[in-house]
Amino acid sequence: MTTFYLMRHGEPDWALKDARGLTGPIRDYVPLTADGIAQAERAAEDPRLKRCELILSSPYTRALQTAAVVNRTLGLPLIVEFDLHEWTPDSYKAESYEEIKRLNDDYHKHGGVHPPGESRLWETKASVLGRVMNVLRRYSDRSHVLVVCHGMIIAPLQEYGPGQVPLCSVHEFVV
Repeated sequence: MTTFYLMRHGEPDWALKDARGLTGPIRDYVPLTADGIAQAERAAEDPRLKRCELILSSPYTRALQTAAVVNRTLGLPLIVEFDLHEWTPDSYKAESYEEIKRLNDDYHKHGGVHPPGESRLWETKASVLGRVMNVLRRYSDRSHVLVVCHGMIIAPLQEYGPGQVPLCSVHEFVV
């Protein structure tokens, strides 16, 4: 059995996204705010993380920067896993936060399942779980692994509802 410590990234600098008018995939390049860095530094002090053998990270800047900050304390091998990327709400077609929020609300309204006979832009819960579990299974020979990712990755693994995964929180998941 492997214990995965699922950590949500620190606070991203969405103001930079808005100031630069970033849309599509480039919106995920924003770095952490100073508060986000401080959140990651505090999270690195979680005594459970000292058991970890390595760190897996989403490729998105907010997660990768969080992993790097945490790793200043832990000093572990850091592996970027593409399939730990954030839930895809819109196939990168939405241009505003409001539109993404509507898609997120629709996802939760339907429990992450496209209604019968209908298609949606957002990625299904089954798709998220499938790609993430494929990654985690590859590391099941380890005893403890830190996984720095996103709230919409952690929530379905832990069966949390919307808004239940605070920034830089750590959640145990055993496989």
